[in-house]
Amino acid sequence: MDPKNTIRTNIQRRTLIVDGKPDFYEDVPLPTWVELSLIDVCNRSCSFCPKSDPSVAPDTYQVMSRLLIDKVHDDLKAINYKGAIALCGYGEPMLHKDINYIVKKLSNAGTVEIITNGDVLTSKKLQDLYLANVSKVLISMYDGPDQIEKFEKLVREANVPKEMVILRDRWYNADSDFGVKLTNRAGTINKGNQKSNITYTKCFYPSYQFLIDWNGDIFLCPQDWQRRVTMGNMMQEKIFEIWKGKIISKYREDLIKGLRKSSPCNKCNAEGTVLGKSNAEAWAKTYK
Repeated sequence: MDPKNTIRTNIQRRTLIVDGKPDFYEDVPLPTWVELSLIDVCNRSCSFCPKSDPSVAPDTYQVMSRLLIDKVHDDLKAINYKGAIALCGYGEPMLHKDINYIVKKLSNAGTVEIITNGDVLTSKKLQDLYLANVSKVLISMYDGPDQIEKFEKLVREANVPKEMVILRDRWYNADSDFGVKLTNRAGTINKGNQKSNITYTKCFYPSYQFLIDWNGDIFLCPQDWQRRVTMGNMMQEKIFEIWKGKIISKYREDLIKGLRKSSPCNKCNAEGTVLGKSNAEAWAKTYK
């Protein structure tokens, strides 16, 4: 199998979600992808992930509360959000004990996707997620091709639509960038064949998405594993106010112009223009 095929397929699929004509609220372009970091712990330690270094990204076992989940729902409904909600972030989402409640609640505010390593999945859990109205369960397989049969069997036993589950081969070594679109996570790691942090200039991440941490802190994107600069906290402000606020607007405007001058962007080597072009164009017109 060719790891590039999986990456290409994933980008194509996300393009359909992210890169449509952006919606507006109060003349402000809305995000199309919201990522939630439900829990700050992972049961794996992958060499290309910051979680492999406890001095950089230790497991704190903090979890997102129902109170915060409810506010995410309310804030997104208030602006008529129509994009996707991805459950992944800085930990393994399936370790959150309230995962079914979270999926059920947030499915009323957007299409919900879970990105998981699949280690704790069972046919019963897959069925519960289906009944909670999950849109997709993306399983990253790190151990080898034999995992394909294992997860295909779980899908059959769960009696859920086959297309609900997407299996992604991630069992490759450093020479193949571990089967992922490898980045240095904003200067956090240097595993594999990393590009220089001056390879790319423009970045559309904050034009179409943001990440909400377990405590409500909002960050530019999932690349910032050291959580250097928070855009605000959604328990203190509404998500929309943070989305159009001064801090994120400064980053967004600079990155649209190709100015990666502020931390953590000045250390990041992510190719930030793969998705979000239409959103960035909408924001560029707004800033003019």
